[in-house]
Amino acid sequence: MKKIVVTGAAGFLGSHLTKNLLEEGHFVIGIDNLSTGKQSNIDDILENENFSFYNLDVSNNEVLDLPELTNIDEIYHLASPASPKFYQAKPFETIAVNTIGTQNMLELAMRWSAKMLYTSTSEAYGDPEVHPQPEEYRGNVNTWGPRACYDEAKRLGEVYCYEYYTRYNVQVKVARIFNTYSAGLRNDDGRVISNFVTQALTGQDITVYGDGSQTRSFCYVDDNIRALKLMMEKDGATGEIINIGNPDEYTILELAHMVKRLTGSNSKITFHPLPKDDPKVRRPDISKAKRILGWEPQIDLEEGLKRTIEAYREKLFVKN
Repeated sequence: MKKIVVTGAAGFLGSHLTKNLLEEGHFVIGIDNLSTGKQSNIDDILENENFSFYNLDVSNNEVLDLPELTNIDEIYHLASPASPKFYQAKPFETIAVNTIGTQNMLELAMRWSAKMLYTSTSEAYGDPEVHPQPEEYRGNVNTWGPRACYDEAKRLGEVYCYEYYTRYNVQVKVARIFNTYSAGLRNDDGRVISNFVTQALTGQDITVYGDGSQTRSFCYVDDNIRALKLMMEKDGATGEIINIGNPDEYTILELAHMVKRLTGSNSKITFHPLPKDDPKVRRPDISKAKRILGWEPQIDLEEGLKRTIEAYREKLFVKN
């Protein structure tokens, strides 16, 4: 049994990962300030004897003094708003959790010689001029815009990881995560799949921003969690940045039509102005993940959408 810390444990990815680690028999300490995570995501594990939960902001230094945070084996640092809807509403909290919060977790990892995984983002590439995006690409990020609080905070979080790895030999790994989704994604999350599925099931217009020609790559959560665990396990991932995502690329308009078909919806597809700095293309080069982790996604978009749609039907009390 390992003693594992998961920050953002009540969030979308964090709750999936926490439950998976508990099923494997590990002791998990979950930390989340519930700013965007929901306690309902972890209600079913709060009584688990191998799980402890702290409602706490990891950018608060008092996290380092929690008496239970001793003899730690692994730290998964997932805490951060991830949807533009949420991080643009809480820009300073987003910056803090990815910088001060990341340093706090690195200090904890150094203190106990623990392995640490930091979840960065494909947003580190900004509106890319290289396609698909390999880890070596330095990106095209606007530092003076509504997405900068997330994009640049994640990039600076990577710098903290680099410094602790090179100066103090902390066993840190950085995952640049591309769009992830599943049945567990909040239907008020504001990201494209949650928007489209909710709109289609409730008969609202499906809102496409721009002309829908911009592309994204969507990775189902089970594939993502498998990749994060492999990164933590593999020594070859230490000190590395690795793209985690599905390289299958779809236009937003293709996604809208697929959701409409799979839901059997009569919703109209409507077009609206494109948000500032919205990336035109997004697709990971996963050569490094294949080489170091032996990983590639197994669940295609249609199968993942079917699972997501059925779960959303239950959430929204919508019948066929």
